[in-house]
Amino acid sequence: MSHLPDPDSQPEFYQSVATKRFFAWLFDIAFISLLCTVAILLTFGMGFFILALIYAVVSFVYRVVTIANGSATLGMRFMGIELRDAFGARMDTGKAIAHTAGYFVSMMFPILQIISVIMMMTSARCQGLTDAFLGTAMINQRA
Repeated sequence: MSHLPDPDSQPEFYQSVATKRFFAWLFDIAFISLLCTVAILLTFGMGFFILALIYAVVSFVYRVVTIANGSATLGMRFMGIELRDAFGARMDTGKAIAHTAGYFVSMMFPILQIISVIMMMTSARCQGLTDAFLGTAMINQRA
């Protein structure tokens, strides 16, 4: 039994969440790219040779830290949305790690990411594959 807001009786919690998730994702990608650029500059360009590794580490750490400390990445906060667990509570460090790991797995396999996006656009709670697996959902903060 989920303690998340009911999408039928409280639709304001899920209004435009799929679109907001997309723009939050773009914001986060840009911010992570900026952090990686700084890392490359700090290594006098040598970091460019391991850019994929730097990007993966920075992205994982950024997502875990921001989700664990506010239940949302900076992009999610900018868009006014946040993650909640199946009990309606904010995400803790363990759940942030699990959610970020699920995101990384879905990004490694494009078919999983496609399924996840379709689920976000069609499910009542706008849940992606990782959300459905963990019982989490993205909601509007001000609802």
